[in-house]
Amino acid sequence: MTTTESSGSGDVSRSMELLWGTGERATRGPKPGLTLDRIVTAAIELADAEGLAAVSMRRLSTELGAGTMSLYRHVPGRAELVDLMLDRVQGEGAQAPEPDAAEPATAEPHTADSDTAEPHPGWRKTVEKAARDELALYQAHPWLLSVNQTRPVLGPGAVGGMESMLAGIKDTGLSDPELISVIIMVSGYVSGVARTQVHAVEVQQVTGISDDEFWRAQEPMLSTVMTSGRYPLMAALSPDAFGPDFDHFEFGLQRLLDGLEVLVEQRTKR
Repeated sequence: MTTTESSGSGDVSRSMELLWGTGERATRGPKPGLTLDRIVTAAIELADAEGLAAVSMRRLSTELGAGTMSLYRHVPGRAELVDLMLDRVQGEGAQAPEPDAAEPATAEPHTADSDTAEPHPGWRKTVEKAARDELALYQAHPWLLSVNQTRPVLGPGAVGGMESMLAGIKDTGLSDPELISVIIMVSGYVSGVARTQVHAVEVQQVTGISDDEFWRAQEPMLSTVMTSGRYPLMAALSPDAFGPDFDHFEFGLQRLLDGLEVLVEQRTKR
């Protein structure tokens, strides 16, 4: 988590070839046991277990029982490998929106000349699912937070995810730049929450001190401070104000969607 690197920092053209299936070159002789798919899978498993910093071509060659140079026959280097890893995990959630349970899966999209319902569950459910799926992705692959994705290399996983999202929110009445802004807004919110959650787990692993132990260590001093009268609003907070039972992620997500719903209603009533 402490190492930050950027996607797209290698040979972007080569990454694109590999991502879209045009770069895996055939070799003479028997079919090799080592494949690009195996390399990417092993790299993701290693990053999940030990963090992105643990992923190196030398370490992967050891994990795969292959010579380091044999890896370079499939992928130019670590930077391009990170591009492939990102797109692979992003593709885990890149599925088309589920049809509304109340409507047949074969329903046609709504048009001005038809009363047939849209097969998608609606923009709000689409955004909710996308947000929850993205949070789950960060929880499963915490190393994603250590990659600067401001210049993403767009492979089938990333493009498929955006296509799925757009399919569910395209009828909101928003302009194309606004639709993209919705995706950016939701992703920014989710990554912020995910970073806090991942850091909470990480700090316990690094320090060996649980949350309960940490807060108990502060309790004697805080009790004195809170009875001093200097912080009346803090002192008046209910005992469960900072409790673990309140779902801050869902609360924030619903408020974000409430605000977006106001704009959608304005646009669709025009």
